[in-house]
Amino acid sequence: MFFLWYLLIGLVAGWLANLIVKGRGSGLIVNLVVGIVGGVLGGWIFSLFGLFAVGTIGSIVTSVVGAIVLLWIVAAVGNKKEKKID
Repeated sequence: MFFLWYLLIGLVAGWLANLIVKGRGSGLIVNLVVGIVGGVLGGWIFSLFGLFAVGTIGSIVTSVVGAIVLLWIVAAVGNKKEKKID
């Protein structure tokens, strides 16, 4: 049951992060993957500062922050590859 809850939190976090960074959603699967990876990344980033998520809202905030960082990294790497092609 907890696995489904984590998937739901990842989906919401990925959708919110895509709305913040790109201004629109990217689809169910992409949002889910971005949210889950963002949750792991956000948990790691928060732990560096001694912060830990508490409850559902804390998990969503942590996942959204991590997903935003992930999308920024992907965009930065993508922009570098596009510049090399020109």
